[in-house]
Amino acid sequence: MTAWIAFQSVGLTALAALALGIASAAAQAPTIAELAAYQGPDRTQRLIAGAKKEKVVSVYGSTVAEDMRPVSDAFRARYGLDFQYWRASSEQLVQRAVNENRAGRCAVDAFATVAAELETLHREKLLLAVKTPATDDLAPLAFRPHGEWVATRLNIFSASYNTNLVKREEAPRSYEDLTDSRWKGRLAVEAADFDWFGTIVMKMGEEKGLKLFRDIVKTNGVSVRRGHTLLANLVQAGEVPLALTVYSYKPEQQKREGAPIEPLYLRPVVALAYGPAVSRCAPHPHAALLFYDFMIREGQEIMAKRDMMPTNPKIRPLPEGVDLTMIDPIEMLDNRKKWDELWTNIVLKPK
Repeated sequence: MTAWIAFQSVGLTALAALALGIASAAAQAPTIAELAAYQGPDRTQRLIAGAKKEKVVSVYGSTVAEDMRPVSDAFRARYGLDFQYWRASSEQLVQRAVNENRAGRCAVDAFATVAAELETLHREKLLLAVKTPATDDLAPLAFRPHGEWVATRLNIFSASYNTNLVKREEAPRSYEDLTDSRWKGRLAVEAADFDWFGTIVMKMGEEKGLKLFRDIVKTNGVSVRRGHTLLANLVQAGEVPLALTVYSYKPEQQKREGAPIEPLYLRPVVALAYGPAVSRCAPHPHAALLFYDFMIREGQEIMAKRDMMPTNPKIRPLPEGVDLTMIDPIEMLDNRKKWDELWTNIVLKPK
């Protein structure tokens, strides 16, 4: 009996020690918020070690596959992780993330999209605040007060024209030039660019800006296409002589490859912030944060080689003489109904 009691005592002691050890290990395991806030010199090493165990990162993004592939390929090669990328429009991306969250699912680690949609995800409480030394070299315009996303590049809106259809000396020098009747039937815009429109109108002054767009559309009409890359491709192919809203990196790429296309920066030049964010409930938190830092560092260099504009001026300075007007994501969220209706009634379906 004494031996049995002693055996039980030893067994209970061992179980208690094991439980204490498990509890201690659990207590020492950092939460995702602690990981995101850690800025020690071994941050990257910690993230790599954790990501190796997680094996994969899942990203929802709005960048077309051909432009995201160099980033994903470099990330895979550097860290040996699987990179799962689901691409959709920025609006579809938000809808999917919100629907998954409301259904109690958490399938995505990180996002890579544009400002207004990132702000929407912030308002839905789907993002995690991240503090990282990787941001030290970024321009001030890259940051948001809440710290839940950071701009790693600027999608600069430019016009672009087909040089076989529009002579260089004929190209407009201002938006006011587009009221000339020689542009009748020759103009196109991307269907969803109400934020570009609203930003220009506010910059010019609402009364003046709205009148200008009404005059352009009344005199010459504007065809509507869906997709900035598609629109640039249509200019390159000669189906659209002059597009008003493409992202400037695309005609820059096409021009460098010998296509008959020229970007055109009409003032005010409008830019849209784009960047990464980490899901608050990322199933692979180390990999998610590793992707976030990668987009800020190596990702900017990769994008710059593809003629995109990074927010680290050491990598690539802004185009000479171009003074950017940033789209305000808060304005475009809070007053979206107003700008959507004006955009639709003046440009898309003029009354």
